[in-house]
Amino acid sequence: MKQAFIRITALALAGALPGCMASTAGNGADRAEAVPPPSNAMVCDAAPAQSFAGRGADQAVGDAILKASGARSLRWGPPNSAWTMDYREDRVNVRYDAQMIITDITCG
Repeated sequence: MKQAFIRITALALAGALPGCMASTAGNGADRAEAVPPPSNAMVCDAAPAQSFAGRGADQAVGDAILKASGARSLRWGPPNSAWTMDYREDRVNVRYDAQMIITDITCG
């Protein structure tokens, strides 16, 4: 009974895997390729926003950082807080200290 369960589970998983990949034909052989991001995706560049480090963290400065970085979204990082490790190339991260002064501006 246990072997039948393992065999059925393995078959179910094997059948589900092909739907997880994008496949294209090249030179007669199929190969899996990563799906590229949309061409209209906004990508963050933190370099132009570095001039805002040392300034007070408020909505107006956040809007200016978004514009300068080219990011689609902004994530504020309060002092002594943990962040998720998900990486988003369209997001700018702004950390600030207990006095609400911006200490770090990064992308991701």
